[in-house]
Amino acid sequence: MTGRDDPQASRRARLLTLADGIDAVMRGIGEWIAWLALAMVLVTFAVVLLRYAFDLGSISLQESVTYMHAVLFMLGIAYTLGRNGHVRVDIFYERLSRRGRAWVDLIGTLVLLFPVCVLILWLGWDYVAESWRVQEASREAGGIPAVYLLKTLILIMPVLLMAQGLAQALRNGLFLAGVEEALPGSEADSGHA
Repeated sequence: MTGRDDPQASRRARLLTLADGIDAVMRGIGEWIAWLALAMVLVTFAVVLLRYAFDLGSISLQESVTYMHAVLFMLGIAYTLGRNGHVRVDIFYERLSRRGRAWVDLIGTLVLLFPVCVLILWLGWDYVAESWRVQEASREAGGIPAVYLLKTLILIMPVLLMAQGLAQALRNGLFLAGVEEALPGSEADSGHA
């Protein structure tokens, strides 16, 4: 039986393709929202320039910086997870073999990441739904009339995190099942086996 005829190999390949697809979507989101950092700087500069050079103020322009900041962090958190960019206590983790690290990552995703994301969704649902129900707007005159859209990030963020967590769980699970190419090259080549 060749690798193409092996149903288990075919299933593993589909799972790896799913993980690759999720990673590609998260990478696209991350690369798109990274531009918000530049936009925040430019808008903040414009706010300061307008205020001090022309004695003009704009509440909505000032609030837009807060909105961009929220989008940058709330949507960028999954991208950062996918790039292994979150702070981690590496006292024991770095000393583990690649297999040991795959177990820690898999268990951490299943036992910590997924339950916390579900909790955020559960606790945030009514809060966001009420904001949508009343079409919550800025409390400031001249502010952005779409606070409910900003609060929606509370629900989008855990969904994106769970998607990225799924990709990582698939990769680590496949690696533990013997699919060496399931992990990105940089991790597989790190010297731990």
